[in-house]
Amino acid sequence: MWKTRITALLILLLGAGIGFFVYQSEMASRALVAGQNAKGLANYPFKLGLDLSGGTHLVYRADVSKIESGKLTDSMNALRDVIERRVNAFGIGEPIVQVENGGFTNAGEQRLIVDLPGITDTAKAVEMIGQTPLLQFKTEGTGPIQAVVSKDGTVTIDPNDKYQDTELTGSLLERATLDFDSTTNEPIVTLQFNSEGSILFEKITRENIGKTVAIFLDGTPISTPVVNSAISGGQAQISGNFQTQEAKLLVGRLNSGALPVPIELISTETIGGSLGIAAAHAGVKAGLIGFLAIALFLIIWYRLPGIIAVVALSIYVALMLAIFKLLPVTLTAAGIAAFIISIGIAVDANVLIFERIKEELRSGRNITDSTKNGFSRAWLSIRDSNVSSMITAVILFWFGTSLIKGFALTFLIGVLVSMISAIFVTRIFLSTLNMQKTTKFTNFLFGSGFSSARHQK
Repeated sequence: MWKTRITALLILLLGAGIGFFVYQSEMASRALVAGQNAKGLANYPFKLGLDLSGGTHLVYRADVSKIESGKLTDSMNALRDVIERRVNAFGIGEPIVQVENGGFTNAGEQRLIVDLPGITDTAKAVEMIGQTPLLQFKTEGTGPIQAVVSKDGTVTIDPNDKYQDTELTGSLLERATLDFDSTTNEPIVTLQFNSEGSILFEKITRENIGKTVAIFLDGTPISTPVVNSAISGGQAQISGNFQTQEAKLLVGRLNSGALPVPIELISTETIGGSLGIAAAHAGVKAGLIGFLAIALFLIIWYRLPGIIAVVALSIYVALMLAIFKLLPVTLTAAGIAAFIISIGIAVDANVLIFERIKEELRSGRNITDSTKNGFSRAWLSIRDSNVSSMITAVILFWFGTSLIKGFALTFLIGVLVSMISAIFVTRIFLSTLNMQKTTKFTNFLFGSGFSSARHQK
């Protein structure tokens, strides 16, 4: 019994310590002024989504019609990494760039979601992404050039149609540097490919000696050099009659990342900071009211076990908030809703345990034995209901959009922690009571929900 009570005391102290960490870290993060580096506990603020902090939400369509199916995932991940590096270069706090999975109308289409907290200027946000170039290397094609006949009978031939795509793109670029031609002193851009790109570049130049290998930037040819010999070492040069400032800009853009696939902006959404703050306050207020209402019900109906359940729920809430800070989990309005639902599930587990204990008390057992048997009988129902909830959360996370994924992740974490809280924490606390006999006093302590239990003879 003493071991059980010591364990309960340690759990209480641990819960208080977790609550202290959550409170102090939040106060420290709020005390930071703009531009100040976070130190100590200030490194663990809540990470808020756009709907709570304000910002810009961009949806891009990626044209992957020319990407082999086996390389689709790698190409989209490379695109995500490139965009992420680009927006990070502008000092945006906690940008979120993610690939949206799911079926779309066009087979060669994928979506990329870009969330930029704190950026409410849509034009500026679009400019940041649009400045990331699409770099392609193309070789001369073998087929005839297609002529386009307009309605008025004019025949137009695009000389760029003679080039065909290769697998060498900006995704294989390691770095770009600014150099100057030793003869003309004109600025040139030197490209250095990674190991895969070096092998591919050597292969392309070897197979196209005497022909041109065109370098396209954002769909426009900027250099069409003639290959005199195979080039090893993975180094290429772009000499497009640049001004020095233009060459510097191109180097910076290429080093920030060249897009492996073309993208098109299809949707924008801007959320003002004041609207986000209002949503955050409303979510917190709803959570507090819900928790207080649940606590009041448990204490009135179950009395002492209800107080124990409220303490266990308080530890559960503190632990969940600490997890949100430490992982960190991006909190959205949907995530807060999932958190509140998970509190309800934790309460449901406690109610189920208490009702099972009531049944044991009615059969004539004392409180200690009833508590032990009640937990054992309630466990199977709690396990099955929580497992079904977790399966649902996993399915939502796997197939849902970014908004649904935030809800599913928070809900999954909440269900897991609530199951531990109900089975472990509540059980330890109830076990410390060690009541071997039922009396009028114990019936009073256990409330109206337990008062119908028979006195043990």
